[in-house]
Amino acid sequence: MEARPLTILGATGSIGTTTLNVVRAHPHHLRIAGLAAHARWRELLGPVHEFGVKTITLNDPKAAAEARASGEFPAGTRILEGNDGLIEIACLQEVATVVSAVVGTAGLAPTLAALAARKDVALASKELLVLAGKFVTEAARLSGARLLPVDSEHNAIHQLLRDKPRAEIERLVLTASGGAFRDTPIEQLKDVTLEQALRHPNWSMGPKVTIDSATMANKGLELIEARWLFDLPPDRIDIVIHPQSIIHSMITLTDGSMQALLSPPSMAYPIQDCLLYPQRLPCPAPRLDLAQALTLTMAPPAPARYPCLGLARQAATQGGTAPAIFNAANEIAVAAFIAGKIRFTGIAELVGQTLAACPSREPNSLADVLAADAEARVMASRLALKLSH
Repeated sequence: MEARPLTILGATGSIGTTTLNVVRAHPHHLRIAGLAAHARWRELLGPVHEFGVKTITLNDPKAAAEARASGEFPAGTRILEGNDGLIEIACLQEVATVVSAVVGTAGLAPTLAALAARKDVALASKELLVLAGKFVTEAARLSGARLLPVDSEHNAIHQLLRDKPRAEIERLVLTASGGAFRDTPIEQLKDVTLEQALRHPNWSMGPKVTIDSATMANKGLELIEARWLFDLPPDRIDIVIHPQSIIHSMITLTDGSMQALLSPPSMAYPIQDCLLYPQRLPCPAPRLDLAQALTLTMAPPAPARYPCLGLARQAATQGGTAPAIFNAANEIAVAAFIAGKIRFTGIAELVGQTLAACPSREPNSLADVLAADAEARVMASRLALKLSH
């Protein structure tokens, strides 16, 4: 069997580095054809030498110039730059699968280009389906390329649905850790600190995602994502708090029975599933040890503790550009909290005010979506000044 060639967009982030570990574990089945990062070119040196990568892209032109001038890459290494470079590396003729893990809207154009070029896409960037789910899923449908979800929750549902007729699926259930403040008295949330918000009990993630976990805005984004991935309305997608992060998601079948996918909280599992699908091989991650005591608990999220979740469901139900407005406002709000400009509880307040101030429209093009995103960011930034403490 010939090794499947991959391009990794976002190669220096946590998804990218875990993907490299999966490739290391399966050198006869996977290989790296291209790597892309924003600016941290020195972090690409090791993988380029290790995997014999011939093409890299740096989204920051200045970083690309530094990388070319360094002389540290092997002779013959192509160093592309900018949005055009991301699109080119995503569409390399030899590539079969593109891991899309670029933060923010920068990953939208190369992901759409990869799908149009009939590349399977392992999608890790929530924003792309939240912003442009209508266009991303349509691109996959038209080309016949597979859109494979990397998020552990969506990947679990993807695995659970594979052998089932659509008529048998009643509901989807996304599990959530509950974040850093799942046990904090609600009246104390207004005074929590950034340091406290960054102490996630189960996962090691970047600041933005960790804070989104604490507000459960991340689960709201995943609800919107699931609506597009699995073509089910938001009112058939449930969310439950599952502190152990062992059950990654569940489905309810029409007969009332439920099925779940369990594994330790390691992103190696869903990433490997996307890269090797439909084949299964040993995963380079710990396994559940059922010889040890294992307690699994679940509870519904309290609306008063997680108002961002209700706002996300509102945006998902409204549709149009509302999800893009929610995402943009949340990014501005989290940045303001990280900068010490607003309280933790101000995140949901700012998102709610932005949704109320920005009308939702049905987008007819990507330009419409990006315009709504830009408008929401301007509005959220203005509103953040009023919430500053």
